[in-house]
Amino acid sequence: MQNKEFSHQESLALINIMINKAKDSFHSTGIGAMMWGIVVAVCSLVNLAEIHFWFKLPFDINLLTLVAIIPQIIFSIQEKKRKRATSYDDGFINPTWLGFGVCIFLLIFIINMMFYGYGPVYREYVQLAGHKPIFQFQEFILPLFLMLYGLPTFITGVGCKFRPMLLGGIICWVSSIIAVFTEIRIDFLLTAFSAIAAWFIPGLLMEKEYRRYKKSEGSRHV
Repeated sequence: MQNKEFSHQESLALINIMINKAKDSFHSTGIGAMMWGIVVAVCSLVNLAEIHFWFKLPFDINLLTLVAIIPQIIFSIQEKKRKRATSYDDGFINPTWLGFGVCIFLLIFIINMMFYGYGPVYREYVQLAGHKPIFQFQEFILPLFLMLYGLPTFITGVGCKFRPMLLGGIICWVSSIIAVFTEIRIDFLLTAFSAIAAWFIPGLLMEKEYRRYKKSEGSRHV
């Protein structure tokens, strides 16, 4: 049996189909990014308000990040069904954000274990010395999170050639450095600002681009 050879026109047609599929799979609604930007920003600002105005909510506002995982899973399933093809970017973007989620969980777990062991020593020191120690470990927690926030954001921006996320990742890293030298209230402000810059604004731009893309697709098929 002879192998059928593609003509020049057939080859161009095949390439055009592959490009169109890749373009369709690249477009994202941006809802997930906007949601996480809002959730992290709200948690940071509420934590700031609790410190500044001396009040405490009956629950930990940071639990919103765990609750937000549920709609994120729903968004991911809908996004996967919507895509007609899997793009090359999905091969490293999805594992990158999955690894990011695992690292966030591990960082929270490690920090909680450190506080579990550090807590009794801290309380005993305050009781004996009559004042808090000069070194406050909690002052360095948010810089660690900001450092981690920047990694998948920067990788996504570079891999997808999406400049807003690339800049967002850099903003997270710059905020991480600044937060090392500032008090915790400023750290919460920097975290809220970074979440808006790295996730909410890029997600908003992605959603706008997605609507424009769907509108052009609809008019093309009319």
